[in-house]
Amino acid sequence: MKRLSFFDKLIFFINSVVSLALLLAYILPFIPPKTFPFLSLLSLGMPFLIVANLLFLFYWAIRLKRQVLLPLIVLLIGLHHVFSLFNYSTEQKNSKDGVSIMSYNVRSFNRYQWIKDDQIPQKIKSFIRKENPQILCIQDFYKTDSIKMDFPYGYVEVKGKKSTFGHAIFSKYPIIEKGSLNFPNTNNNAIFVDIVMKEDTIRVFNVHFESLKIIPEEILGEEVSDQLIDRVGKAFVMQQEQVKLVLDAVKKSPHKVVICADMNNSAFSYIYRQIEENGFKDAFKEAGDGFGKTFDFDFIPLRIDVIFVKEEMTVTDFQNYQVKLSDHYPIMARVKF
Repeated sequence: MKRLSFFDKLIFFINSVVSLALLLAYILPFIPPKTFPFLSLLSLGMPFLIVANLLFLFYWAIRLKRQVLLPLIVLLIGLHHVFSLFNYSTEQKNSKDGVSIMSYNVRSFNRYQWIKDDQIPQKIKSFIRKENPQILCIQDFYKTDSIKMDFPYGYVEVKGKKSTFGHAIFSKYPIIEKGSLNFPNTNNNAIFVDIVMKEDTIRVFNVHFESLKIIPEEILGEEVSDQLIDRVGKAFVMQQEQVKLVLDAVKKSPHKVVICADMNNSAFSYIYRQIEENGFKDAFKEAGDGFGKTFDFDFIPLRIDVIFVKEEMTVTDFQNYQVKLSDHYPIMARVKF
């Protein structure tokens, strides 16, 4: 430090704070949100913290300073997390081998005109028809006679007798069983269907974990409000309870399981780790490329939509679609059972 200029000392101090924050964020997936709910917001900033440490690494490396060891060691400690943010796959691309499964939060087909375009429902239908998934999981589904999906089999579940909003699973293969987990005290939910494909039967879960109800300006503004921290903390606590309900249901399944999830959380979260630890792998990590961004959030490449498959399954292809017809981007995996 004695050989550093005042400016470099200031940079190293900032680097130390950011590295410490990243180390803390590494630990959060191992801590139930109920323990420190106010810290859970830090997990959403993991991509920023990783990129910031990479920038510090390049800065010290270019200047040939030994301070390069701090960001280098911190990044190496969390190398697993780095690959959750960015992935390069050597798998064969555009493979037609396996069953195609799409997951898409359609934001109620733009029911409240968040996007100023009256043709959004038709454009979403056209996109799905073009990509032609064999199984389709939709979160934030809006149930109306004017929107009909082109699938012979389907299950739509809404919360409440008078509600028109819920979640849906559609299939080109017969559905022989279906059910809803009915998350308490929320409009979010998880549903499942059993689908028969030749000699195989699989159970597909469509999960929408508790919404955080945040906008980019709240995170990227000059000050993060106490109300935001409190709201997000409570949402993470509810997610902890919801993932337990999902995993309990998964354990009771007599069939192989696939989980399509709008996590409303990152790949650095407690709920993501809970699913991975129960024998699932992330289809993006298996065959995806790039940052895998699935949510329209300024500056931070948030990947909050995930297709999980059991460890014995093979992912032959994975696609991220930068189709801006919702606040989420659709994803699709091809899976061999």
